[in-house]
Amino acid sequence: MYNAIICRYHEIAIKGNNRNMFETRMIENIYHLLRCIDSIRVSKVRGRIWIEHKDRSRFSSEELEVIKSQLQKAFGLESFSPVIMTEPALEALQEAVSKSCRQYFDKAFESRQVVSFRIRAKRSDKKFPLDSKQIEIELAKVAGSNYDYDSLNIDLENADVTVWCELRQEFAFVYYETIRGPGGLPVGSNSPVLALLSGGIDSPVACYEIMKRGCRCDFLTFHSSPYTPQDTVDKVKTIAGHLNSFQLPRRLFICNLAPMQKLIRDNCTPRFRTVLYRRMMFRIAERVARRHKRFALLTGESVGQVASQTIVNMATIDNAANMLVLRPLVGTDKNDAVALARRIGTYQLSKQQVPDSCTVFAPPSPATSAPLFKIEEEEAKLPEWEKLIEEIIDSIEVCEC
Repeated sequence: MYNAIICRYHEIAIKGNNRNMFETRMIENIYHLLRCIDSIRVSKVRGRIWIEHKDRSRFSSEELEVIKSQLQKAFGLESFSPVIMTEPALEALQEAVSKSCRQYFDKAFESRQVVSFRIRAKRSDKKFPLDSKQIEIELAKVAGSNYDYDSLNIDLENADVTVWCELRQEFAFVYYETIRGPGGLPVGSNSPVLALLSGGIDSPVACYEIMKRGCRCDFLTFHSSPYTPQDTVDKVKTIAGHLNSFQLPRRLFICNLAPMQKLIRDNCTPRFRTVLYRRMMFRIAERVARRHKRFALLTGESVGQVASQTIVNMATIDNAANMLVLRPLVGTDKNDAVALARRIGTYQLSKQQVPDSCTVFAPPSPATSAPLFKIEEEEAKLPEWEKLIEEIIDSIEVCEC
């Protein structure tokens, strides 16, 4: 039945002279998301993006389901609708409405005896002989012609079924549903970042949120082999693979932090270990990011959630990296992060119980307020830690997820 999809912008609509760059990026991303469908054409028409077969044939029901699912991942879309595209003539519109409305009416009749409907028409071609109100009247006659008079009502405010129609100079189209997109900006329209990705709930959600702002994410994860199992890395690989479904696939850097953790364990005060671990992670992450031309670090930290995420500790940890650190979830409630993780499909992956590097040699009572001068005193106890960082970086594995 449907032979096109109309896509509406989110923030792109308010862009100025660089709007064309955002539109081009979005079209590229949609092509990538729909690469499994043959003969797809994605084009820009009057402030909208259109998706159709090159021969303008109808989409199969299977293709429509794939398109609906994949466009939920297309950052930058406000909404989209499957449409029936026709010639810009009243007779063609009437035929389209007559053939398509029945399935929506029948579905509504499954739960009620009387169904209300309305027609909403928009006419951008002012030379068309009928105005919008007249078009609505003519289409309403056709829509209700196959049903008893008493079984259908017209309700202009709160109808069970709404038939939307738009008539342009080149073509016209009819649609019945508007599906929300993810909003934001197209992935790749902003500078890339390096995300510190763990197997927890928060860091994958933070990656999703920064992708929504147009940033592609490479991923860096830490493990502590042989003190953590291979499952630790495998879990993060699975999460990174899922996150890559929202962007062009990026790399996962896999770093063994165990040598540094042992050095800290053997030389420093136990309650400062967690903050010291995090500072070393940030130093490693900054070097990896600069080496691969990534312009910021990303974490899933939220103020006050764990001992290392108090204001004092985060300030002390930040001092170790001379690079912008983005924390999209810094003020997010845990329940909200869990809800978003469920929605984007990472929750079930994250909740699998697998040890991570943060638990290795973890102190029973970690410091919640570790001032910078005290941590610098602790780091002064570490022999040749800068050389060890370079050795750790040289041993990093790179995985294409």
